[in-house]
Amino acid sequence: MDMEYLQNLDVQLLVGGAVAVLAIAVGAAYLFSSKKPKVSLDPENFKEFKLVKRLQLSHNVAKFTFELPTPTSVLGLPIGQHISCRGKDSQGEEVIKPYTPTTLDSDVGHFELVIKMYPQGRMSHHFREMRVGDYLAVKGPKGRFRYQPGQVRAFGMTAGGSGITPMFQVTRAILENPNDKTKVHLIYANVTYEDILLKEELDGFAAKYPDQFTIYYVLNQPPESWNGGVGFVSKEMIQTHCPAPASDIQVLRCGPPPMNKAMAAHLEALGYTSEMLFQF
Repeated sequence: MDMEYLQNLDVQLLVGGAVAVLAIAVGAAYLFSSKKPKVSLDPENFKEFKLVKRLQLSHNVAKFTFELPTPTSVLGLPIGQHISCRGKDSQGEEVIKPYTPTTLDSDVGHFELVIKMYPQGRMSHHFREMRVGDYLAVKGPKGRFRYQPGQVRAFGMTAGGSGITPMFQVTRAILENPNDKTKVHLIYANVTYEDILLKEELDGFAAKYPDQFTIYYVLNQPPESWNGGVGFVSKEMIQTHCPAPASDIQVLRCGPPPMNKAMAAHLEALGYTSEMLFQF
């Protein structure tokens, strides 16, 4: 009788111990999952995000801040990729266009888009009409480029106009990662000084990370006291300000189609192979 009692007691203790271990494991898993930031993007379906702030940066440029589902949510956009935004043009017809946020997943609870609104731009019309409290339909991630720290020794970059945003995203991710020693050499072209986007942030990078980041501005119509490049980005400018062709470098480009075409010709003439080049 005593032996049977002891056996029952052993079983009860074993069961109790197993339940306790299971409870601890479930609790730990819950804590781990609750600490992991919630990704907001859906690659298959458009999701709506609320505009919570609109800051006019110039007569045709504004920074739009959108709220994510929770204060700890992240957008979930890999470095080098972009999102598709859906809106309506001046005729009420649907339009979808790619944009690259200037925020990273280290920015929780929100994401930002710096948008240049062109007079005839179909999606520009949608952003021009947006007011705080409105919603933007977004889908992603999209894109063929995905950055991994240390994948190259150095990047050369040629950007024109609003083509700066993917370059800014990659540059910021590199510079804000203390373990990433990749060097970035950026050539940024615009028509006028007022057209330069994110200049304060870019100059801040150059001042804070002088050994890792350089920027060379090029203007078609420069002001009188201008010490940057003048005209279009030339072969000589690329040769001077970008890393020379090598197996461990890559040159990224993003700008208007005529600029991208001209850059491709310059880079090929300078000896860069297709493996060393990427166009957003």
